[in-house]
Amino acid sequence: MRLKSFRQEKRASAFLAFSLTLIFRAVLYWLPLQPVYASDAPFVRIYDWKTGEIYAEARTQVGSTLFFGWIHSLEKIPWNEYYHIDENYDLILDEITFPAFGAGIPEDKGQVCYIKDGLIHMAKIDQVFKELLWLNSHTATRDIKLDDELLISGSELPQHVKLRLVVEN
Repeated sequence: MRLKSFRQEKRASAFLAFSLTLIFRAVLYWLPLQPVYASDAPFVRIYDWKTGEIYAEARTQVGSTLFFGWIHSLEKIPWNEYYHIDENYDLILDEITFPAFGAGIPEDKGQVCYIKDGLIHMAKIDQVFKELLWLNSHTATRDIKLDDELLISGSELPQHVKLRLVVEN
């Protein structure tokens, strides 16, 4: 009888040790995927230009990327802007993509222009923006992403309100 309970305890201990090891390994696996920011790391914030109300914010860092997607008001085509954040917390426009030329669409932006996957890419633009200002429209503003993670969709922002996106401490 005593041998049987000893074996059961041994099996239970082995199972507990195995389970704890799996949990520990899972935690170690996922931890590096979570960005760690210093307490003084800047924020990307989207404000109401007039009232200063904050609609979205997220910690960021130098080198982070920002995607701003919208629909061209006249041509009704998707327009994508790709930025990175520099050491002055400015937004640097790296590239724009769109499917066709039309009214108000530049034909010579950036140092490189090519077509890939049905989109025209204009790259190496290096245009500096202290902030982005726009009048939000639920039918025009698509998604705003920070480091490929959705920050907010245009439909979640107030309709016909002038907005300001800025990187700040």
